[in-house]
Amino acid sequence: MAIHSDFQRDWLSNPKTEFLAGLVVALALIPEAIGFSIIAGVDPRVGLYASFSIAVIISLVGGRPGMISAATAAVAVLVVPLVRDHGVEYLFAATILMGVFQGIAALLRLDLLMRFVSRSVITGFVNALAILIFMAQIPQMTGEAFTVQTYVMIAAGLAIIYGLPRITKLVPSPLAAIIVLAGISIYFRADVFTVGDMGELPDSLPWLHIPQIPLTWETLQIIAPYSLAMAAVGLLESLLTASIVDDMTETRSDKKRETYGQGIANFVTGWIGGMGGCAMIGQSVINIKSGGRRRLSTFVAGVMLLVLIVGLGQWVARIPMPALVAVMIFVSVSTFRWKSFTEITHHPWPSNVVMIATVVMVVATHDLSIGVLSGVLLSGIFFAWKVRQLVTVQDFVEVTTHRYVFGGQIFFGSVDMLYEAMEFNEDGIDSVIIDVHDAHFWDISATGILDKIVERLKNEGKTVEVIGLNQASATLVEKYSENEKPFESLGVVGH
Repeated sequence: MAIHSDFQRDWLSNPKTEFLAGLVVALALIPEAIGFSIIAGVDPRVGLYASFSIAVIISLVGGRPGMISAATAAVAVLVVPLVRDHGVEYLFAATILMGVFQGIAALLRLDLLMRFVSRSVITGFVNALAILIFMAQIPQMTGEAFTVQTYVMIAAGLAIIYGLPRITKLVPSPLAAIIVLAGISIYFRADVFTVGDMGELPDSLPWLHIPQIPLTWETLQIIAPYSLAMAAVGLLESLLTASIVDDMTETRSDKKRETYGQGIANFVTGWIGGMGGCAMIGQSVINIKSGGRRRLSTFVAGVMLLVLIVGLGQWVARIPMPALVAVMIFVSVSTFRWKSFTEITHHPWPSNVVMIATVVMVVATHDLSIGVLSGVLLSGIFFAWKVRQLVTVQDFVEVTTHRYVFGGQIFFGSVDMLYEAMEFNEDGIDSVIIDVHDAHFWDISATGILDKIVERLKNEGKTVEVIGLNQASATLVEKYSENEKPFESLGVVGH
């Protein structure tokens, strides 16, 4: 019954809207896939076939309905040296191995690492992608592409996209803009760049292609580093995009299934002569804004992409690029989290630093992984510093006994506070009591500092007593401490 319900929801719910949304995405995918192929240094059909394959397969096995996956720039830029030095056949093999690595990542539940990506990093990631999407349109508005007709058509496209929903929502406004501007461009023979100017469209269906490479250990050494990088970047962008689409649609998605799905999609794509890919936030936003929420829209996007380039290639080639530029500018504006400007005034400054740093690193390097990892690292540092500030240290001298009371979280970032609070070589002090009732030990740095303090005090001839270890802290100390064995000697455990 549950299976039937899922099928009904994903494939038969609102089919007209889902189909039209998928068609808009398919049209937007064509120049993107060609552009990414050019980046990677391969024939346009490699990117187009990959976009078809990944979109269709992920619609069947992915964990985030409504999200669009295809060939992407994030993966394309990684394989430039591989294609340049070894040829496209090695790229196909690397894509297959990329899928294998992502399958292993799913088995290891690496998707759970997304829990360590803070909200500030996700906001920075979204804003950076919005900026990159807009920057990618600039070449279509400058240089040889600069004509009055180009800007007029872009303006007209944006007017249709933003104005049509005020009149009717029967047809997605981006699709209407593409159709209207294509008709005008063809009829008046406008002096603008077209999809056909981006590269030659394939005229045949993809088929099984076994990579023509030697099956040797040397080959594996060549492709493995690229495959690992492709798998990591692909999963990072896919899981972040899935979280963003979750927020946009106010639904949840299965991140483990999405990880498996990405692996299966890339594995199969490598066998039909395609390049690796992952989720695309731009096209996903187009799909969501056009009404696509289910697997059907993603499936239609992949199938219609193939139909358009193979069956209707001569017409698709005549679509003016300004129409697609208008759609992508709309996507850029819709993707950017404009509220983040006002949030800066009342969010904690560390959160703002993390968000801005993520944006700057992604835009500067055009590498999503570097930007996100930078944001995660900063988030970790700021969190550790904040927790460190919660550590408390008090001490009292009672005749010949010096009593220290430690509270808070004792870990690698706060152990120095304990050591610096200790008084060594004190005259008139025979014994030292270290009270940790309000403290919690988290790691071997914590147990190590306790060892160091106790050992130094004992070497001075003082009697040392550690009291108040809670159960978890005592277990950690018992296991890793060289001197203290609370379960054997202290007898004050369990608070």
